Amino acid sequence: MKNTIKSIFTLALVASTFWSCEDEQDLRFATPEASFEILSPQSGEGVVLTPDNPLNPALALTWGNMDYGTPTEVTYTIQVDKNGDNFDNPVDVVNTTNTYITISSDVLNGAAVAAGLTPYSEGGLDVRIKSTIGSTASQEAFSTPITYLVTPYSTDLPKIAVPGNHQGWNPPTAPTLASSGFGQTDYEGYVWLDGGHKFVGPDPAGNFNWGNTDWGDDGTFSGVLAESGESDISATPGYYRIQANTATLLYTETLTTWGIVGAATPGSWDNSTPLTYNPTTKKWEGTVALTAGEFKFRANNAWAINLGGDPDEDGSMNYDGPNLSVGTAGTYTVVLDLSDPRQYSYTLTAN
Repeated sequence: MKNTIKSIFTLALVASTFWSCEDEQDLRFATPEASFEILSPQSGEGVVLTPDNPLNPALALTWGNMDYGTPTEVTYTIQVDKNGDNFDNPVDVVNTTNTYITISSDVLNGAAVAAGLTPYSEGGLDVRIKSTIGSTASQEAFSTPITYLVTPYSTDLPKIAVPGNHQGWNPPTAPTLASSGFGQTDYEGYVWLDGGHKFVGPDPAGNFNWGNTDWGDDGTFSGVLAESGESDISATPGYYRIQANTATLLYTETLTTWGIVGAATPGSWDNSTPLTYNPTTKKWEGTVALTAGEFKFRANNAWAINLGGDPDEDGSMNYDGPNLSVGTAGTYTVVLDLSDPRQYSYTLTAN
Protein backbone atom coordinates (compact mmCIF):
# COMPACT_ATOMS: atom_id res chain seq x y z
CA MET A 1 0.00 0.00 0.00
CA LYS A 2 2.82 2.39 0.92
CA ASN A 3 4.50 1.65 -2.41
CA THR A 4 1.30 2.42 -4.26
CA ILE A 5 0.90 5.79 -2.52
CA LYS A 6 4.56 6.60 -3.17
CA SER A 7 4.15 5.76 -6.88
CA ILE A 8 1.08 7.97 -7.15
CA PHE A 9 2.97 10.83 -5.42
CA THR A 10 5.94 10.40 -7.77
CA LEU A 11 3.69 10.51 -10.85
CA ALA A 12 1.94 13.63 -9.55
CA LEU A 13 5.31 15.28 -8.95
CA VAL A 14 6.49 14.44 -12.50
CA ALA A 15 3.21 15.73 -13.96
CA SER A 16 3.48 18.90 -11.94
CA THR A 17 7.05 19.42 -13.11
CA PHE A 18 5.99 18.78 -16.75
CA TRP A 19 3.14 21.30 -16.62
CA SER A 20 5.41 23.84 -14.93
CA CYS A 21 7.81 23.51 -17.85
CA GLU A 22 4.92 23.97 -20.27
CA ASP A 23 3.85 27.08 -18.36
CA GLU A 24 7.37 28.47 -18.54
CA GLN A 25 7.46 27.91 -22.30
CA ASP A 26 4.09 29.61 -22.67
CA LEU A 27 5.35 32.48 -20.55
CA ARG A 28 8.35 32.84 -22.85
CA PHE A 29 6.01 32.96 -25.82
CA ALA A 30 3.86 35.62 -24.16
CA THR A 31 6.80 37.88 -23.34
CA PRO A 32 8.93 38.70 -26.41
CA GLU A 33 12.55 39.29 -25.48
CA ALA A 34 13.13 42.32 -27.72
CA SER A 35 11.46 44.79 -30.04
CA PHE A 36 12.41 45.15 -33.67
CA GLU A 37 13.04 48.10 -35.97
CA ILE A 38 12.62 49.03 -39.63
CA LEU A 39 16.13 49.25 -41.05
CA SER A 40 15.31 50.83 -44.41
CA PRO A 41 14.11 53.15 -45.75
CA GLN A 42 14.57 56.02 -43.34
CA SER A 43 11.81 58.42 -42.31
CA GLY A 44 11.57 61.30 -44.76
CA GLU A 45 12.38 59.29 -47.86
CA GLY A 46 9.61 59.01 -50.41
CA VAL A 47 8.31 58.28 -53.89
CA VAL A 48 6.11 59.86 -56.57
CA LEU A 49 3.78 57.21 -57.98
CA THR A 50 2.44 57.16 -61.54
CA PRO A 51 0.04 54.81 -63.34
CA ASP A 52 2.49 54.39 -66.23
CA ASN A 53 4.53 51.62 -64.58
CA PRO A 54 2.28 49.92 -62.02
CA LEU A 55 4.67 47.01 -61.34
CA ASN A 56 7.73 49.16 -60.68
CA PRO A 57 9.11 48.89 -57.11
CA ALA A 58 7.84 51.73 -54.93
CA LEU A 59 8.86 50.77 -51.39
CA ALA A 60 11.68 48.38 -50.43
CA LEU A 61 11.48 47.53 -46.72
CA THR A 62 13.93 45.69 -44.49
CA TRP A 63 13.64 45.15 -40.75
CA GLY A 64 15.21 43.19 -37.91
CA ASN A 65 13.95 39.85 -36.61
CA MET A 66 11.31 39.87 -33.90
CA ASP A 67 12.57 37.60 -31.11
CA TYR A 68 9.83 35.72 -29.28
CA GLY A 69 12.32 33.96 -27.04
CA THR A 70 11.91 30.54 -28.65
CA PRO A 71 12.38 29.16 -32.16
CA THR A 72 9.16 29.78 -34.08
CA GLU A 73 8.10 31.06 -37.50
CA VAL A 74 7.06 34.71 -37.43
CA THR A 75 4.58 36.29 -39.82
CA TYR A 76 5.12 39.96 -40.61
CA THR A 77 2.34 42.24 -41.86
CA ILE A 78 3.17 45.61 -43.39
CA GLN A 79 0.67 48.20 -42.17
CA VAL A 80 0.21 51.81 -43.24
CA ASP A 81 -1.86 54.77 -42.12
CA LYS A 82 -2.05 58.47 -42.87
CA ASN A 83 0.53 60.40 -40.88
CA GLY A 84 -0.96 61.59 -37.60
CA ASP A 85 -3.84 59.09 -37.49
CA ASN A 86 -1.92 56.88 -35.01
CA PHE A 87 -2.87 53.64 -36.78
CA ASP A 88 -6.45 53.93 -35.54
CA ASN A 89 -7.57 52.14 -38.72
CA PRO A 90 -4.40 50.68 -40.26
CA VAL A 91 -4.38 49.33 -43.80
CA ASP A 92 -2.82 45.85 -44.10
CA VAL A 93 -0.73 45.83 -47.27
CA VAL A 94 0.98 42.42 -47.48
CA ASN A 95 2.20 39.50 -45.34
CA THR A 96 5.56 37.73 -45.41
CA THR A 97 7.74 35.45 -43.28
CA ASN A 98 10.88 37.22 -44.51
CA THR A 99 12.40 40.34 -43.00
CA TYR A 100 12.34 42.19 -46.29
CA ILE A 101 9.83 42.94 -49.02
CA THR A 102 9.41 45.15 -52.09
CA ILE A 103 5.99 46.68 -52.67
CA SER A 104 4.98 47.61 -56.22
CA SER A 105 3.70 51.00 -57.31
CA ASP A 106 0.09 49.93 -57.83
CA VAL A 107 -0.11 48.12 -54.47
CA LEU A 108 1.40 51.04 -52.55
CA ASN A 109 -0.85 53.48 -54.40
CA GLY A 110 -3.96 51.55 -53.44
CA ALA A 111 -2.85 51.41 -49.82
CA ALA A 112 -1.97 55.12 -49.73
CA VAL A 113 -5.34 56.16 -51.16
CA ALA A 114 -7.16 53.77 -48.80
CA ALA A 115 -5.27 55.34 -45.90
CA GLY A 116 -6.55 58.78 -46.90
CA LEU A 117 -3.74 60.40 -48.88
CA THR A 118 -4.82 62.87 -51.58
CA PRO A 119 -4.00 61.90 -55.18
CA TYR A 120 -1.34 64.03 -56.88
CA SER A 121 -0.35 65.63 -53.58
CA GLU A 122 2.58 64.54 -51.40
CA GLY A 123 1.52 63.18 -48.03
CA GLY A 124 3.06 61.37 -45.11
CA LEU A 125 2.33 57.64 -44.96
CA ASP A 126 3.22 56.05 -41.62
CA VAL A 127 4.58 52.52 -42.08
CA ARG A 128 5.04 49.86 -39.41
CA ILE A 129 5.57 46.09 -39.26
CA LYS A 130 3.25 43.90 -37.21
CA SER A 131 4.62 40.52 -36.13
CA THR A 132 2.55 37.51 -35.06
CA ILE A 133 3.10 33.79 -34.48
CA GLY A 134 1.03 30.66 -34.96
CA SER A 135 -1.96 29.86 -37.11
CA THR A 136 -4.11 32.15 -34.95
CA ALA A 137 -1.78 35.11 -35.51
CA SER A 138 -1.27 35.59 -31.77
CA GLN A 139 1.28 37.57 -29.75
CA GLU A 140 1.16 40.78 -31.80
CA ALA A 141 4.17 43.06 -31.63
CA PHE A 142 4.88 46.22 -33.63
CA SER A 143 7.98 47.91 -34.95
CA THR A 144 8.60 51.59 -34.42
CA PRO A 145 6.92 53.31 -37.41
CA ILE A 146 8.60 55.43 -40.05
CA THR A 147 7.02 58.13 -42.21
CA TYR A 148 7.34 57.61 -45.97
CA LEU A 149 6.43 60.53 -48.23
CA VAL A 150 4.11 59.33 -50.99
CA THR A 151 2.50 61.16 -53.89
CA PRO A 152 -0.29 58.80 -55.01
CA TYR A 153 -2.36 58.95 -58.18
CA SER A 154 -6.04 58.40 -58.88
CA THR A 155 -7.29 55.44 -60.86
CA ASP A 156 -10.31 57.51 -61.92
CA LEU A 157 -10.11 59.42 -65.17
CA PRO A 158 -9.52 63.16 -64.61
CA LYS A 159 -12.78 65.10 -64.68
CA ILE A 160 -14.22 68.59 -64.88
CA ALA A 161 -17.70 69.61 -63.77
CA VAL A 162 -20.42 71.33 -65.79
CA PRO A 163 -22.41 73.56 -63.41
CA GLY A 164 -25.10 75.77 -64.87
CA ASN A 165 -28.73 76.71 -65.14
CA HIS A 166 -29.62 73.04 -65.71
CA GLN A 167 -28.78 72.16 -62.10
CA GLY A 168 -28.70 75.37 -60.08
CA TRP A 169 -25.11 76.49 -60.71
CA ASN A 170 -23.78 74.17 -57.99
CA PRO A 171 -20.37 72.65 -58.88
CA PRO A 172 -20.34 69.88 -56.21
CA THR A 173 -23.51 68.31 -57.66
CA ALA A 174 -22.87 69.10 -61.32
CA PRO A 175 -22.51 66.42 -64.02
CA THR A 176 -18.96 65.80 -65.16
CA LEU A 177 -16.86 65.28 -68.27
CA ALA A 178 -13.92 62.83 -68.28
CA SER A 179 -10.63 62.97 -70.15
CA SER A 180 -9.39 60.11 -72.30
CA GLY A 181 -6.56 59.25 -69.90
CA PHE A 182 -4.13 60.36 -67.24
CA GLY A 183 -2.49 63.64 -68.11
CA GLN A 184 -4.90 64.24 -70.99
CA THR A 185 -7.02 67.40 -71.30
CA ASP A 186 -9.63 66.24 -73.83
CA TYR A 187 -12.76 66.07 -71.70
CA GLU A 188 -16.03 64.54 -72.92
CA GLY A 189 -19.44 63.61 -71.63
CA TYR A 190 -23.19 63.87 -72.18
CA VAL A 191 -25.25 66.43 -70.27
CA TRP A 192 -28.80 67.77 -70.42
CA LEU A 193 -28.32 71.54 -70.73
CA ASP A 194 -30.81 74.34 -70.30
CA GLY A 195 -29.23 77.76 -70.75
CA GLY A 196 -25.98 79.12 -69.34
CA HIS A 197 -23.18 76.94 -67.97
CA LYS A 198 -19.42 76.79 -67.41
CA PHE A 199 -16.69 74.24 -66.75
CA VAL A 200 -15.03 73.90 -63.33
CA GLY A 201 -11.87 71.93 -62.50
CA PRO A 202 -11.20 69.99 -59.28
CA ASP A 203 -9.13 71.15 -56.33
CA PRO A 204 -6.22 68.93 -55.16
CA ALA A 205 -8.64 66.79 -53.17
CA GLY A 206 -10.83 66.23 -56.22
CA ASN A 207 -13.70 68.49 -55.12
CA PHE A 208 -15.54 70.84 -57.44
CA ASN A 209 -16.24 74.32 -56.06
CA TRP A 210 -16.33 77.92 -57.18
CA GLY A 211 -12.87 79.33 -56.59
CA ASN A 212 -11.24 76.42 -58.46
CA THR A 213 -10.03 76.94 -62.01
CA ASP A 214 -13.02 77.50 -64.27
CA TRP A 215 -13.59 78.13 -67.96
CA GLY A 216 -16.25 80.06 -69.84
CA ASP A 217 -16.61 81.34 -73.36
CA ASP A 218 -14.06 83.91 -74.54
CA GLY A 219 -16.92 86.16 -75.61
CA THR A 220 -16.89 85.30 -79.30
CA PHE A 221 -19.21 82.28 -78.86
CA SER A 222 -17.27 80.48 -81.55
CA GLY A 223 -16.17 77.45 -79.52
CA VAL A 224 -13.20 79.09 -77.77
CA LEU A 225 -12.71 78.84 -74.02
CA ALA A 226 -11.17 81.38 -71.68
CA GLU A 227 -9.93 80.57 -68.21
CA SER A 228 -12.05 82.43 -65.67
CA GLY A 229 -14.08 83.55 -68.67
CA GLU A 230 -16.71 86.16 -67.88
CA SER A 231 -19.14 84.85 -70.51
CA ASP A 232 -21.34 81.88 -69.74
CA ILE A 233 -21.64 79.26 -72.46
CA SER A 234 -25.23 79.13 -73.66
CA ALA A 235 -27.35 76.25 -74.94
CA THR A 236 -30.99 75.72 -75.86
CA PRO A 237 -32.65 72.94 -73.81
CA GLY A 238 -31.54 69.48 -74.89
CA TYR A 239 -29.14 66.56 -74.49
CA TYR A 240 -25.61 67.41 -75.62
CA ARG A 241 -22.39 65.64 -76.36
CA ILE A 242 -19.85 68.04 -74.86
CA GLN A 243 -16.16 68.05 -75.77
CA ALA A 244 -13.85 70.54 -74.06
CA ASN A 245 -10.06 70.73 -74.17
CA THR A 246 -8.59 72.80 -71.35
CA ALA A 247 -5.18 72.95 -73.05
CA THR A 248 -6.19 74.00 -76.57
CA LEU A 249 -9.12 75.99 -75.08
CA LEU A 250 -11.60 74.69 -77.66
CA TYR A 251 -15.03 73.18 -77.07
CA THR A 252 -17.98 71.78 -79.02
CA GLU A 253 -21.51 71.00 -77.90
CA THR A 254 -23.58 68.78 -80.19
CA LEU A 255 -27.31 68.42 -79.59
CA THR A 256 -28.26 64.72 -79.76
CA THR A 257 -31.22 62.40 -79.72
CA TRP A 258 -30.54 58.66 -79.63
CA GLY A 259 -31.92 55.52 -81.19
CA ILE A 260 -31.16 51.88 -81.91
CA VAL A 261 -30.42 50.79 -85.49
CA GLY A 262 -29.50 47.56 -87.30
CA ALA A 263 -30.75 44.31 -88.79
CA ALA A 264 -32.32 43.38 -85.45
CA THR A 265 -34.40 46.58 -85.30
CA PRO A 266 -37.66 47.60 -87.04
CA GLY A 267 -35.84 50.16 -89.22
CA SER A 268 -32.99 47.82 -90.14
CA TRP A 269 -29.77 49.72 -90.97
CA ASP A 270 -31.60 52.59 -92.67
CA ASN A 271 -33.63 54.23 -89.91
CA SER A 272 -33.05 54.40 -86.17
CA THR A 273 -35.82 53.37 -83.82
CA PRO A 274 -35.91 56.34 -81.43
CA LEU A 275 -35.37 56.09 -77.70
CA THR A 276 -36.75 58.56 -75.15
CA TYR A 277 -34.65 60.47 -72.64
CA ASN A 278 -35.65 59.85 -69.01
CA PRO A 279 -34.64 62.90 -66.92
CA THR A 280 -35.01 60.92 -63.69
CA THR A 281 -32.63 58.09 -64.60
CA LYS A 282 -30.65 60.25 -67.06
CA LYS A 283 -30.83 57.35 -69.55
CA TRP A 284 -32.32 56.80 -73.00
CA GLU A 285 -35.07 54.17 -72.85
CA GLY A 286 -37.57 52.41 -75.11
CA THR A 287 -39.54 49.24 -75.69
CA VAL A 288 -38.51 47.72 -79.03
CA ALA A 289 -39.46 44.54 -80.90
CA LEU A 290 -36.15 42.98 -81.95
CA THR A 291 -35.33 40.03 -84.17
CA ALA A 292 -32.19 37.92 -83.77
CA GLY A 293 -29.39 39.91 -85.38
CA GLU A 294 -26.97 42.81 -85.08
CA PHE A 295 -27.51 46.41 -83.99
CA LYS A 296 -25.81 49.59 -82.77
CA PHE A 297 -26.78 52.88 -81.16
CA ARG A 298 -26.49 56.17 -83.01
CA ALA A 299 -27.32 59.84 -82.54
CA ASN A 300 -29.55 61.99 -84.72
CA ASN A 301 -30.46 59.11 -87.07
CA ALA A 302 -27.01 59.45 -88.67
CA TRP A 303 -23.62 57.76 -88.49
CA ALA A 304 -21.49 60.72 -87.36
CA ILE A 305 -21.90 59.66 -83.73
CA ASN A 306 -22.48 55.94 -83.13
CA LEU A 307 -21.62 53.46 -80.41
CA GLY A 308 -20.86 49.74 -80.71
CA GLY A 309 -18.94 47.06 -78.86
CA ASP A 310 -15.99 47.30 -76.47
CA PRO A 311 -13.04 45.55 -78.16
CA ASP A 312 -10.46 47.26 -75.94
CA GLU A 313 -12.33 46.02 -72.83
CA ASP A 314 -12.14 49.33 -71.00
CA GLY A 315 -15.69 49.03 -69.74
CA SER A 316 -17.22 51.44 -72.24
CA MET A 317 -18.90 51.10 -75.61
CA ASN A 318 -16.69 52.46 -78.38
CA TYR A 319 -17.42 55.06 -80.99
CA ASP A 320 -17.61 53.27 -84.37
CA GLY A 321 -17.21 50.04 -82.40
CA PRO A 322 -18.14 46.58 -83.71
CA ASN A 323 -21.79 45.63 -84.12
CA LEU A 324 -23.68 44.38 -81.09
CA SER A 325 -26.09 41.44 -81.32
CA VAL A 326 -29.21 39.92 -79.82
CA GLY A 327 -29.66 36.15 -80.02
CA THR A 328 -33.38 35.72 -79.49
CA ALA A 329 -36.28 37.58 -81.08
CA GLY A 330 -38.68 39.31 -78.73
CA THR A 331 -39.82 42.56 -77.21
CA TYR A 332 -37.09 44.22 -75.17
CA THR A 333 -36.70 47.16 -72.85
CA VAL A 334 -33.71 48.95 -74.32
CA VAL A 335 -31.68 51.28 -72.08
CA LEU A 336 -28.68 53.36 -73.21
CA ASP A 337 -26.72 54.95 -70.36
CA LEU A 338 -24.41 57.83 -71.30
CA SER A 339 -24.55 59.51 -67.88
CA ASP A 340 -21.13 58.25 -66.73
CA PRO A 341 -18.56 60.05 -68.91
CA ARG A 342 -16.49 57.67 -71.08
CA GLN A 343 -18.18 54.68 -69.43
CA TYR A 344 -21.06 54.24 -71.84
CA SER A 345 -23.23 51.13 -71.50
CA TYR A 346 -26.54 49.57 -72.49
CA THR A 347 -28.94 46.84 -71.38
CA LEU A 348 -31.53 44.73 -73.19
CA THR A 349 -34.19 43.20 -70.95
CA ALA A 350 -36.70 40.77 -72.43
CA ASN A 351 -40.30 41.61 -71.58
